[in-house]
Amino acid sequence: MEKVLEKSLNQKVKRRSFLKVFAAAAATSVVPVKEATAFSFSKYFQKHYKEMTEADKKKVFARITKEAKEKYNTSINISEPQAITGVKYAYCLNLKACNGSRMCVTACAEENNIDPDIGSYIKVLEMPIGTSNTERGDLFYDEHNLPKDGKYYLPTQCNQCDNAPCTKVCPVEATWKEKDGLVVIDYDWCIGCRYCQAACPYEARHFNFKEPKIDKSKLNTQQSYLSNRVRSKGVMEKCTFCLHRSREGQYPACLEACPTGARKFGNILDPKSEVAQIFKHKRVFVLKEELNTMPQFFYYFD
Repeated sequence: MEKVLEKSLNQKVKRRSFLKVFAAAAATSVVPVKEATAFSFSKYFQKHYKEMTEADKKKVFARITKEAKEKYNTSINISEPQAITGVKYAYCLNLKACNGSRMCVTACAEENNIDPDIGSYIKVLEMPIGTSNTERGDLFYDEHNLPKDGKYYLPTQCNQCDNAPCTKVCPVEATWKEKDGLVVIDYDWCIGCRYCQAACPYEARHFNFKEPKIDKSKLNTQQSYLSNRVRSKGVMEKCTFCLHRSREGQYPACLEACPTGARKFGNILDPKSEVAQIFKHKRVFVLKEELNTMPQFFYYFD
């Protein structure tokens, strides 16, 4: 069958393309032909994001918008803000200021249209003072009477690593690092193998085992193709430092929700930026430095 497809399409058929065509063919046997045809030809034959023309993107965004309208009975706006030349994003977090409120966790979930089963891209650990070993952290600590004596609070999320192991193991190049330092995923190209999840030492990648269920009343309609648009069953997702906000000159939602000002974000290449000043004058550290992943999420005590 693969040879027949290759001949008919007059181009090389990669294994991934063949499997998708096969799945689309199977779908036509159990659903109406009109529906299956629209589904298979608009999504299964879709190009990788980096190979799309502007015309391709227009069609894809229209499909996503239509699907959202049918599912949530509301109109969404799909954008694709591009990386800004001369900008490399970095995050700094003052652990002395963090009070463990988890307000960042909630803001992340609401901003990024995250299924409740995944919860959030951010985890906050209650840590014993004197260690940065996350294995000793308590993820399910009591939120009453915070902060507690003898404890500090360690939020973790995607580190947007410069030497990201997750991007190296993807067999179909569905995830990559952009020039502004953000690691992204083309959800429509992801095959759900979960290799990236296994490779990430920070447990920052999340898999949709089922079709995500987002409360219609809480749906964030301002969505971006590479960040917070609603994902589908069988694909990975992760933090992008709120790409749809940060590339438009806004702060990530988690930073704006922080009640103590513990979170700092900006362009590490700008020597006058807050993050650059912190990097220069504070004793910063990263998690699991020995792995040489070169995280762009820095911690410090002030």
